[in-house]
Amino acid sequence: MSSSEISALGEKLYTALRNRTPIPPLVASHPTLTIDDAYAISLDFLKRRERDGEKVIGKKIGVTSKPVQEMLGVFQPDFGFLTDRMQVEDGATVDVLGTNLLQPRAEAEIAFILKGDLNGPGIHEDDVLAATEAIVPCFEIVDSRIEDWQIGIIDTIADNASCGIFVLGKDHVDPKGFDLTNLEVQVFKNGDFLSKGVGSAVQGSPLTAVAWLANTLGRYEVPLKAGEIILSGSLVPLEPASPGDSFEMELGGVGRCSISFA
Repeated sequence: MSSSEISALGEKLYTALRNRTPIPPLVASHPTLTIDDAYAISLDFLKRRERDGEKVIGKKIGVTSKPVQEMLGVFQPDFGFLTDRMQVEDGATVDVLGTNLLQPRAEAEIAFILKGDLNGPGIHEDDVLAATEAIVPCFEIVDSRIEDWQIGIIDTIADNASCGIFVLGKDHVDPKGFDLTNLEVQVFKNGDFLSKGVGSAVQGSPLTAVAWLANTLGRYEVPLKAGEIILSGSLVPLEPASPGDSFEMELGGVGRCSISFA
């Protein structure tokens, strides 16, 4: 795909975000798009946001767990970028219209705060653990600029891995001494129990997921950097979020996190 075509599709996604107007799937008009094309479109989309003053503060892994893959019909992980304007405070009430959200869904994750760089390829789980300063309970509010979540792997990659906003809990805990594979999260919606999951839901372990991300980004010469926030993927099925909804999660032995919508 030519650079001008990539730029045009990046502009479409950017306009959809800013105008809060979803667009048809990109593959509907460009059926020959490849995964490499999709990542190039994602980077163009990101550059437009950076020109608005947004700053990259981390990365996210998407579509890592079987429940999420089955819900979306996407059966391989992908990645996107986190910016400072995507982060909201723990316990915040989010104005859906004011945050450019179109079709938000909540997912509970384990976030990693890095103290060292991870430059793939060749990164293993032990490298991830050594480079991690803390793990944090996290809600990622995924969103899609594609109409009615009609996404496959190409469209979700191009659309910054369907990332909307995210919130980190106040408790930052050293991961050493935790069995991250069996670390359990419980999620509550509007005060009622909603779902639960464990760390093994994301590629067998959140450490495996972050190692995958470091190695995949390494192919594009993009490192995971010290100080960055890395979202390792949802432990539970996605849940639609509407004005009036509130969500709370408890990550066993680590802490809590909450977000509400207006």
